[in-house]
Amino acid sequence: MSAQKLTKRDIVQQLSDSGELLRRDVAEVVQGVLDSISTALKKGKKVELRNFGVFEIQMRRARVGRNPNHPEKPIKIPAQGVVKFRAGKDLRRYVKAHS
Repeated sequence: MSAQKLTKRDIVQQLSDSGELLRRDVAEVVQGVLDSISTALKKGKKVELRNFGVFEIQMRRARVGRNPNHPEKPIKIPAQGVVKFRAGKDLRRYVKAHS
């Protein structure tokens, strides 16, 4: 599988090409959706997009790490929240069928 990427700009272009909306309007909507997801996650909410997947914040516990350049010195890594994504059933099925 190749390491191609799809950017926000590509999404805006595809949506504006497929309809009657101006690229500027599509860009505002796409950015609004992303901002809404980010805001909800910052507030600790779970974001569920039916048939696509779920975004949520999970706390990673504090731990002791090692610097590869100075392995004799342990480094304290604090607990922190990380964004996790779980693909929905339809998305998993689609990816499996097309891989």
